[in-house]
Amino acid sequence: MWNICIIGGGKIGQTIAAFLAESANYTVTVADQNLEALKAIDQPNVAITQIDAADADAVAKTLGGFDAVISAAPFFLTPTIAEGAKRAGAHYFDLTEDVASTNIVRELAKDADTVFMPQCGLAPGFVGIAGAHLSAEFDSIDSLSLRVGALPLYPTNALKYNLTWSTDGLINEYCNPCDALVDGHLVKTAPLQDLETLSVDGVDYECFNTSGGLGTLAEKLQGKAQSVSYRTIRYPGHRDIVKMLLHDLGLVRRRDVLKGIFETALPRTEQDVVLVYCTATGLINGEFRERSLINKTVARKINGTHWSAIQITTAAGVTGVVDMVRCGMLANAGYIAQEDIKMSDFLTTEFGHLYNAGDLTSLENAA
Repeated sequence: MWNICIIGGGKIGQTIAAFLAESANYTVTVADQNLEALKAIDQPNVAITQIDAADADAVAKTLGGFDAVISAAPFFLTPTIAEGAKRAGAHYFDLTEDVASTNIVRELAKDADTVFMPQCGLAPGFVGIAGAHLSAEFDSIDSLSLRVGALPLYPTNALKYNLTWSTDGLINEYCNPCDALVDGHLVKTAPLQDLETLSVDGVDYECFNTSGGLGTLAEKLQGKAQSVSYRTIRYPGHRDIVKMLLHDLGLVRRRDVLKGIFETALPRTEQDVVLVYCTATGLINGEFRERSLINKTVARKINGTHWSAIQITTAAGVTGVVDMVRCGMLANAGYIAQEDIKMSDFLTTEFGHLYNAGDLTSLENAA
């Protein structure tokens, strides 16, 4: 049995704790600086403790005796939590989409005796596993496009959007440079650009560049693929409004103001859908082919509790890989990337199987 600590008592942290606490293989503690957030955790099998996650010494002291830590805290706390985990000798997992924070974690992993696995969850996370799964089926790849969206089922405002996860993370994705592979070369692309449209089950969507969702997959596929990109899925019209707020009104330089606007004007919802849409084209046995993987998850009850789709997919993403490390299905030390994980193995884990309920569909076409 693993003794595991989750740092961050927000909605995603609470979901991760609930999933793990239902298992006979884990004892669970949630740590947060906010006492009110800790008191709101009403789960009999989950312990709570207060922590200053900005202090690596405090983190290391708290993590003494734990087998692993999952950071569900804001991305800017990633470096101190990862450093504290290393000092405590605990396996480290996080949900960050922040590229700079991930690079710090990778450096810490170089001489570590425990696992360091950043960018778990949905995107980055499961989408990297899915993208690697698709790419492995090709002899050479012309293009790999990863598209992911967490959306309200019933949009009512002009943005056609409700808050479903971290506002800081959302703004980070809209503002920071995006990694991509273009003509075989690793490049940075501008967020909110390369607008596309697509349709799934009769519903129209748009998608555009955002930061962090690709993880390190483009780096992994350099030399095999010509084009690798990640785009966020939204309902049509969302991108233009966000672009106006960020650039025409200058809020790209006032992220604190933008955060206040979003959190004041956009209600949260637990009636949501998560759409994963991955497509690859390339050569298989000398023939030009296209293969796609589509996963659509909606909010539902698990173990008697209603969870939003973003909570399910994010929590299942990180707990699935944690379970793989615990079971010895992955390396027991050093840096592990999402693309190092076999999707078939992930989907058989205690938690990864939750993605199977999301209509996991593979499609293939000759081009």
